[in-house]
Amino acid sequence: MPRPRADAVRNRERILLAAREMFVEFGAHAPLDEIARRAGIGNATLYRHFPERADLVHRVVLFVMDRVAAHAEDALAATLDPAAADPVDAFEALCRFTHAAADERIGALCPMLAGDFDRENPELLAARDALAEAVEELLVAGQRAGLVRTDIAAGDLMVALSQLSRPLPGVACLDADHFAHRHLQLFLDGLRAPGHSVLPGSAATLEDLRQKTM
Repeated sequence: MPRPRADAVRNRERILLAAREMFVEFGAHAPLDEIARRAGIGNATLYRHFPERADLVHRVVLFVMDRVAAHAEDALAATLDPAAADPVDAFEALCRFTHAAADERIGALCPMLAGDFDRENPELLAARDALAEAVEELLVAGQRAGLVRTDIAAGDLMVALSQLSRPLPGVACLDADHFAHRHLQLFLDGLRAPGHSVLPGSAATLEDLRQKTM
């Protein structure tokens, strides 16, 4: 197949970035005309790339998942490269990943996965598995290094990340990102080993979350 033109690739990414922000603010039913305006393109260009709203929602979910998985892989790689200009330990890598994932608006995924979203789509399942593997490897690296408490699992991390990075409904909260990163860092500090309290219940794995949500 012929490669897409560079301007088409740029337009597609502009649409995905604008749609991601709109879905955070207004949910999956955000006005498509406003998405096009924020992307700096015409409505016809948006519909050429995504003829149906479901197409756009599906692609934004994959876009966010792929980028978050890449952040996890990059963070883990930084702990494994002895020649890195800015080497980090496994806990710092976990912190970098968590804040980067919040900036990708991962908290917006849960509402978009509801309703008639095709949660058995092969692309989605592959992206989900890649993300799960990357996050679990990063968390386990911190636990093996003795820097992250061992009574938590990747599901605990992702639930907290989703909750803390999602804006409060119906509230025009100024500088919401600032508060999200402050509260995420408070949560991350609670993951440091050794733990100073006994957590109720058991650690939540990503498989636990899948059984409840997908």
